[in-house]
Amino acid sequence: MADEANKTAFVEIQGRMIETTAKLKQVQNQMRNKESEKKRAYLTLEELRQLSNDTNTYKSIGRTFVLEPKPFLMNEQEKKLKDSETAIASLQTSKEYLEKQLTEVEANLRELLQQDPGLAHQIMSMAAV
Repeated sequence: MADEANKTAFVEIQGRMIETTAKLKQVQNQMRNKESEKKRAYLTLEELRQLSNDTNTYKSIGRTFVLEPKPFLMNEQEKKLKDSETAIASLQTSKEYLEKQLTEVEANLRELLQQDPGLAHQIMSMAAV
């Protein structure tokens, strides 16, 4: 009976571990994307700052370029930069939470396997097949 309960607990913990790992990878990918957006906005802003105010500036919309005043484009890039920084901070918090959850799940798994060495042996024999 206890053996069956341990197997059930193992499957549940394993599922939580897989789910948490997948969420963590997703958050890391989102962070990379936001970092890329932030860098692009920063570089665009730096290039715009070098231009004189009377320079014609264009915004890309699909395959079309639309004439826009320089201050409008600068404000747009500053907003993208701030939005990316905010999103990155939020994602960092989520990442830390998920890493903490993953550590807890790993500890639970270790504890379960230490309590029932027979279960650990069964799992190892199944993995070897």
